[in-house]
Amino acid sequence: MEIDHSAIQEKAGPFPRAWGLLKALPDKAKAKVIRVAKSIKTLGQDDPRRIIHSLKVGLALTLVSLVYYLRPLYDGFGVAGMWAVLTVVVIFEFTVGGTLSKGLNRGFATLLACALGLGAQHLACLFGNKGQPIVLGILVFLLAAASTFSRFFPRIKARYDYGVLIFILTFSLVSVSGYRVEELLVMAHQRLSTILVGGATCIVVSICICPVWAGENLHNLVASNVEKLASYLEGFGGEYFQSHEGSNSDKSFLQGYKNVLDSKPTEDTMANLATWEPGHGRFGFRHPWKQYLKIGALSRQCAYQIETLNGYINSDIQAPIEFRCKIQEPCTQISAECGKALKSLALAIKTMTVPSSANFHVENCKTAVKALKIVLKAVSPEHDEDLLGIMPALTVASILFQIVICVEKISETVHELSTLAHFKSVEPTVSPEKPQLLHRGTINPVLDGDSDHVVITIHGTSTDSPENYENPQAPKPTSDVASQEKGAHASGLQAYHKADAAFYGEN
Repeated sequence: MEIDHSAIQEKAGPFPRAWGLLKALPDKAKAKVIRVAKSIKTLGQDDPRRIIHSLKVGLALTLVSLVYYLRPLYDGFGVAGMWAVLTVVVIFEFTVGGTLSKGLNRGFATLLACALGLGAQHLACLFGNKGQPIVLGILVFLLAAASTFSRFFPRIKARYDYGVLIFILTFSLVSVSGYRVEELLVMAHQRLSTILVGGATCIVVSICICPVWAGENLHNLVASNVEKLASYLEGFGGEYFQSHEGSNSDKSFLQGYKNVLDSKPTEDTMANLATWEPGHGRFGFRHPWKQYLKIGALSRQCAYQIETLNGYINSDIQAPIEFRCKIQEPCTQISAECGKALKSLALAIKTMTVPSSANFHVENCKTAVKALKIVLKAVSPEHDEDLLGIMPALTVASILFQIVICVEKISETVHELSTLAHFKSVEPTVSPEKPQLLHRGTINPVLDGDSDHVVITIHGTSTDSPENYENPQAPKPTSDVASQEKGAHASGLQAYHKADAAFYGEN
């Protein structure tokens, strides 16, 4: 028989309940401390740079506090030295680009606001004691309204929003305070000097001590997103067709693409901050950061296609097994080659090398697409029920066609990045695989009862010499002979070869 302790506590008086809570308090406090310690440990292990950043902020605050601690500095800045401390708290960001962005915005905005504030005060003094507050009020209204409206422009919002905000604040303080403060020039000078001291301290500490570059983070993020798409596509064939050869017991790769869908805000922020950073490491001055945004946008397009494709894995509605067997080889080939192409592109971005090896896999994707189209053309459902039955598989094939287009666009954009960023060329250590040339032939359909097969007539084999394709004087194939395709794989299932032969026979 179970005892309901909560019911017993309710029946008990207030003093026994309070005593029970007091006795349980140490255990609860201990458990709470353990949970907080574990969360802190996990947060630090996920990214040790966070711990270093915290120490850097503490160091910067300690350095600017010398303005107060050292008497000579305090005599020079006075109470305005507190602005240096506030500046460090406000502008010190995790990345160098973020710190530079806020620091430069704050410095230039303060300089401009102080200058305009002094000018406004001098102009207002010309109107006498009665007209001075009116003129100052009008100037504050006009500049504050105009500055606030400028924050709605996208470019200003993205790059200079913080500077405009500081400008409004500083101009209002200087111009309004000047009505009561006699030594306005001294106050403006102290404020500007302390802000420059705090900003310079933040920038020096951020750059010189374990710097975290926003551009490098963007570079790694884009490469990682492309690699996540590659991992999904490489394993899709085995998961969809449930083949033991391609199936993987670890299903984590099926969820990696979801991180790509929500990467736009992070990429935009990093690209904006990267433009503020000086040249560093492998990234020179005026590095083409906008090109990374193009790659990210194309990666998200591919991820949206993959998300639709993912819905057909383990779906309750599946095409007949006969039709699935017909399209299995070309569909698996398309997804695998797309994955290999994306993985090659991701590696090229990481290592900043020319992605020459990706071209081979992109061409293989196109060849597999042509073969899949031939298989689909050969299918002619006799009843609407048959068409509805194969509709899910047809949708999967259609999505794969769109993914091939996305992969080709990503490849072109990465090649543009390699040209703009001057990626280094790497000499291949292994000779590239020679494309196998297919047989020439014609295909004639044979209708024999319920059988569904074709007869292939071989006219001859093509020569292995690649010069026949390069020499413009070589004899051209006739209209009933297929043009040779490069990049076809040396092996494949018999149905896949029949599809290839059918395609080349038609052309």
